[in-house]
Amino acid sequence: MDYISTQLATSLDTRQIGQLVLQELSQLIESSAGMILLLSPDATAFEIIAEFGVFFDHSQPEPGKGIIGNVVQFNRAELVNDVQADPRLDGQKNVSAMICVPLRAKGRVLGAIAIGTSKTDSYRAEHLKLVSIFASQTAIAIDKALLYEQSTEAAVQAKAQTQKLQQALHELQLAQTQLIQSEKMSSLGQLIAGVAHEINNPVNFIYGNLKYVAEYAQDLLHLLAKYQKFLPVAPPELESELDNIDLEFIMQDLPKLLDSMKLGTSRIVEIVQSLKNFSRHDEAEMKAVNIHDGIDGTLMILHHRLKADVRRPAIEIIKDYAKLPFIECYPGQLNQVFMNILANAIDALEESMQNGGVRSSPQSPVPNPQITIRTKALDKEWIVVRIADNGPGMKEEVIRRIYDPFFTTKDIGKGTGLGMAISYQIVVDRHGGMLKCRSKPGEGTEFWIQIPINCLLSDATDEQNSTSASPTPTTELSPTADTDGFIPSTTPMLKPTDLLIRHTQLIQRLSQHNPDVEGTSPDEIYQMFQRQPISLKLYATLLSWFCCSNPTQIRH
Repeated sequence: MDYISTQLATSLDTRQIGQLVLQELSQLIESSAGMILLLSPDATAFEIIAEFGVFFDHSQPEPGKGIIGNVVQFNRAELVNDVQADPRLDGQKNVSAMICVPLRAKGRVLGAIAIGTSKTDSYRAEHLKLVSIFASQTAIAIDKALLYEQSTEAAVQAKAQTQKLQQALHELQLAQTQLIQSEKMSSLGQLIAGVAHEINNPVNFIYGNLKYVAEYAQDLLHLLAKYQKFLPVAPPELESELDNIDLEFIMQDLPKLLDSMKLGTSRIVEIVQSLKNFSRHDEAEMKAVNIHDGIDGTLMILHHRLKADVRRPAIEIIKDYAKLPFIECYPGQLNQVFMNILANAIDALEESMQNGGVRSSPQSPVPNPQITIRTKALDKEWIVVRIADNGPGMKEEVIRRIYDPFFTTKDIGKGTGLGMAISYQIVVDRHGGMLKCRSKPGEGTEFWIQIPINCLLSDATDEQNSTSASPTPTTELSPTADTDGFIPSTTPMLKPTDLLIRHTQLIQRLSQHNPDVEGTSPDEIYQMFQRQPISLKLYATLLSWFCCSNPTQIRH
């Protein structure tokens, strides 16, 4: 029995499972015929996956008919010692006694197992029990095999379908997911800005009045000290009250209490300001900002993730800020880039420490998780923000995929795979900048974020270059690392045939909601698209690929 259980547990072929079971049963129970049947998905037919001997001369059992069909229909094992006298006899003329047990797995009937012999009164209750045990193990093994077959078939189909659609849908998927994520971030920015505004007023009220509360308390304590000086001996009733309230302790603790309240409210004010700086809801257009404020605000929001806990030490932040001019940019969007990269660095460090510790300096063998942030001005036109961690690092093939939508190195449920795709859009497409990464396993990861000091001037230069450039754009799909080891971010380009396919798909999508789209005017079509803003944005992006010589400069 142990042998057959092991065989069933390791087999993933239904017919092999059936043959093993029948072979073992024929040796343990007297029988001249046996079969294992599986019920079709629609429960209208049986498939015989294994058999020996002859149960039926010409016909095959059907669900709901005969003894076997009745056993499956009512999900009830039966022992019949006189088959020929059974009113349900339907073709089983070659056996005189039989045992039939349904195959049950996960609350459903998969089929049945049946054995028979030409002798009447051949089976007992112990035989039925033995067949039932085999049926239980067989059902589990067959269910597992069926699931494996289904998953294998689904995987093959999915792989074939993916290969057909991957290239055709990649850019459309990227644009759509970025637009959806942008809408989510816009809503999040509104929420953060609203919460920060609502908190700001009462906190400022408390913070501003604490100064006067401290002054009033100091005056009252000073006055009390004067009373004690001129009235050193208090009346008995007052002396008892002073002992009850512990006046000496209050005089010592009240100033400390007010100082701690002032410190706490100062911290709340800083957090609220960081939330406002991060959301930048009131600064949707370009604005000249101090880029360091955005980085510090993002670090403030992530402060709770940097602190030490029971699983790891605190993550140290090392700042090496250069003196930078104000940057003309979309500050809220750049803050989102800093958030994505810093959050990924924290995730990498946490994962590394859980799996055995991060790299340590030669002088200190104790794990010391660090994130280093450096800024500098390259020249009068560009600034660079470099964010590095001393985590586990990445392989080169992973670096080349981190900007693909939905690609993530995190565990299931811990990442969407959109963070770096959105960061690419913000830095490269939105600001005309450059995003690079370098990393090696065991040597940490560093991102290079290069932003023009004045994006408006950069836009004008891009448009001028676009006008004089060749109309055939090229994009390097597998860029090589520069002299410093950084690999530039890139995005694949759609072919003209793919663009036409996207055009057709979007028009078809629009016509599903508006059947008369073919006879409408351009203004009416535009109004239809306005009711589907994501489709409008996608369509505008696709059209721009036909007329722009450098599609990576399209402003979304």
